[in-house]
Amino acid sequence: MEYDKGIKNRLKRIEGQVRGVLAMLEEGKDCREIVTQLTAIRTAVDRTVGTVIGANLEHCIEEEMEKGNSPHQVISEAVELLVKSR
Repeated sequence: MEYDKGIKNRLKRIEGQVRGVLAMLEEGKDCREIVTQLTAIRTAVDRTVGTVIGANLEHCIEEEMEKGNSPHQVISEAVELLVKSR
């Protein structure tokens, strides 16, 4: 499956946030500031997981329907992935 630019850009932004937190740690920044940034990173990762699963779900359902199969198994697997990601 090919992912769009948006997902890659999100991950690059998250990568930058992680580097920023590392710099904050090295500079001895306040714990509250670091936790705030880590929370923002976690939220960004969670949203990216949802986006990736959503994109794959759409693709997989289309494939199953083209084969004449029911998409129920694909949907169940996607829900399971979302639950595991939390």
